[in-house]
Amino acid sequence: MHQGWIRAHQSDLAAVYRAADGLLILIALAICSTFLGSGLDKDWLIAGLSAAVIFAFIAESLELYRSWRTDSFRNMLTTTALAWGMVCLLLLLMAYFSGHGSHYSRLVVGTWFCFTLLGLAVWRYALRHVLHYLRLNNRNTRSAAILGVNAAAMDLAQELEKNPQLGIRLRGIYRIPDQESTSLSTAAPISGSDLEARHPQVTGDFVQALEAARSGELDLIYIALPISEAGHIGRLLAALADTTATVYLLPGIFGTNLLRARWQRIGTSTILSIYDTPIQGFNSWLKRLEDLVVASLALILLSPLMLLIALTVKLSSPGPVLFKQRRYGLNGLTIDVWKFRTMFCTEDGPEIRQACRNDARITPLGRFLRCTSLDELPQLFNVLSGSMSIVGPRPHAVAHNEQYRSIVSGYMLRHKVKPGITGWAQINGWRGETDTLDKMHKRIEHDLDYIRNWSLHLDIYILCMTIVRGFSGKNAY
Repeated sequence: MHQGWIRAHQSDLAAVYRAADGLLILIALAICSTFLGSGLDKDWLIAGLSAAVIFAFIAESLELYRSWRTDSFRNMLTTTALAWGMVCLLLLLMAYFSGHGSHYSRLVVGTWFCFTLLGLAVWRYALRHVLHYLRLNNRNTRSAAILGVNAAAMDLAQELEKNPQLGIRLRGIYRIPDQESTSLSTAAPISGSDLEARHPQVTGDFVQALEAARSGELDLIYIALPISEAGHIGRLLAALADTTATVYLLPGIFGTNLLRARWQRIGTSTILSIYDTPIQGFNSWLKRLEDLVVASLALILLSPLMLLIALTVKLSSPGPVLFKQRRYGLNGLTIDVWKFRTMFCTEDGPEIRQACRNDARITPLGRFLRCTSLDELPQLFNVLSGSMSIVGPRPHAVAHNEQYRSIVSGYMLRHKVKPGITGWAQINGWRGETDTLDKMHKRIEHDLDYIRNWSLHLDIYILCMTIVRGFSGKNAY
């Protein structure tokens, strides 16, 4: 395998990578100022150089120039956009407080900001595809080994085989002496002999892998052992410290419901969070801004419709216009969720029967409101108050939470984020009545998948799909 030239010149290429960003920022400014302004004079040149320098510092702090070999382009693009957005904000603040804002054309500035972001994204996209092409042709590759013979090891091996563009070439899977072959899934245990028979890449034992790592033949080593063998893992790490290989622990060894696991430090102690939320720090501000903007716009646009629905509910059947029900919110705390009343009764007790097809409790108007999810519109006020989000796992009645939390694994983990008006499960068809345990499992599976992969892009996608596909569903009664 040809690993040589790119790897030997890695530091030089990293410098070129950073210089290319700075050059692109200046070229974009030169183009915009030439065609939309009076040309690249001293003031514009100062602005461009300032942007390039600030971007370099911010990009480094956000680790934009790290290896993105195994990460998604979406995450790379998000980090790039965040870095450039911070540069734009700082430039605007500098121009405002220095009093030199009048020297710069708003048209040029706005076009430059957008054009540069597009350029940064396009050239990264092109570079990524060039690197994929090289790796598919066995250049810029890394040699890897997996320690441990179990289901997690086999899953990783299959993923590496299915993604050759990553440039990670699996040298083999190596047995660990005295290792108890353990399946890391919830299925029945699989014996080590069965796994080896299925996968010809089980090629040797740890001693052979260690010799290969010491001789520089291995770049990456993945340890696949259950957490119950922490002592064994420690001995392996001690032995591998005598090599230059990069060592990883498979997250799967800790369980299947990891939520945004991350390493932290308390003094000299290193800890790993297993169940955590992605919406904290800057992300919490971003999510809250998204909720406020979308909810405010929705209320402005939909207020005539909501008033019409309220009047129709009042005139069509006796009872209040709005129905308040206790549900679990963020961190499992009880919140009051508002809906337009759709039933002749207003149930909110220790036992609540889910609405089903031809349910006699539902009013004629309520049936239409529930099928179209228009009864959920008052939850926009929940969003403004901060107890809910526009996008997130749908909140269940407290009675249903207590019913399912003991029989559905990971059920309460969905409360690591605020509940939403729409969500990943809903746009994938898992809304409405959950008359079977399998349907609830599917809903929770999608909710946890949303939490693991949360991003502003995902929220926007869910919102767009909610609008495109509509709010109705075959299971909504």
